[in-house]
Amino acid sequence: MSNLAKLLVLAIAAFASTLIPSSASASIQRKPPSAEVATELDLAKQQAFELARDADDMTSLLRNDVSWQTHAEMLNRIRDHVNNMGKIVEKLESERDEASPWQQQAVDRMIPLLKEIASNTTASIEHLNQNHVRPVSKDYKDYLQENADTAHELADMISSFVEYDRTRTKLEKLQDKIEVSGE
Repeated sequence: MSNLAKLLVLAIAAFASTLIPSSASASIQRKPPSAEVATELDLAKQQAFELARDADDMTSLLRNDVSWQTHAEMLNRIRDHVNNMGKIVEKLESERDEASPWQQQAVDRMIPLLKEIASNTTASIEHLNQNHVRPVSKDYKDYLQENADTAHELADMISSFVEYDRTRTKLEKLQDKIEVSGE
């Protein structure tokens, strides 16, 4: 590309940038967070912490001599948490267009983790349904440990996004305060 062509491209780009007001381009790039999505993320955080706690309780059953029925009851609690999380994610996905980019990212990161937990929970339930004895197989133990690890990863990730929102909101309030007092 010749120097003249490069200059022409730069001139056109500079001219085009003056056609779009800076406030309009900023609003295109910076979509504000949705209050509804923030509320759902708070619910997801609570549910994820309950899921992680129950997943830990589930792994502790492996160290105790408890019946397969006790395992089944605990797996049902975990399944219920996973189903509740699925409903929350479904609602978050339906509100995706209103969500800010970081909120969309939070949802996008939740989905694969939740799918992994659901898959491991299903495999654990199927294993237990086929073997009505105290579960001790390596596969079963691995499913439970993987669930606990993934549940903690999910809870920590959601918690980080919720904390980011709270911190961002505080920062915006401080910024507004400084701008108001500076006038």
